[in-house]
Amino acid sequence: MFGQKFLFILITHIVKKNITRGFTLIEVLLVIAILAILAAVVIIAINPAKQLGEANNAQRRSDVRTILDAVQQYSLDNGGLYPDSIQSGGTCMSEGLDICQFEWPCDGINLDILAENQVYLTGIPIDPSVTTDDITGYKAVLTDDGRLSVCAPLMYGDEHIVVTQ
Repeated sequence: MFGQKFLFILITHIVKKNITRGFTLIEVLLVIAILAILAAVVIIAINPAKQLGEANNAQRRSDVRTILDAVQQYSLDNGGLYPDSIQSGGTCMSEGLDICQFEWPCDGINLDILAENQVYLTGIPIDPSVTTDDITGYKAVLTDDGRLSVCAPLMYGDEHIVVTQ
């Protein structure tokens, strides 16, 4: 009696042990779907293009402020005069002239005098998205009321980056 019961328990244990249950196709597909949804949410939340655009805009704001401060300091040191190539009239985004990178004649504003001997600038700042060799991607103008305005027309999104003093 004891032997038969023991044998029955042993056989039942062996049979149960050999029958292993795997995952069904529905369970596997459900896990994959959940992982895909989580991955999509994380990618949308991080949004690398938006992060890069906002980082570039932060650089643009800093560069615009640096250019404006350097021109203002130049003006203070030179009896209120701005560099010759800065023209007056209009708004920066529409009528402003491009700030050039190099000394050769350009159709824009040459601010190399500010970087000469690194007195006001160590170098003319360049917009992060500019790929040409002649312009910086920034513009400047003396507004109709005589104030200096520097802007970054290549901004990311709808934010206008304009600083006026």
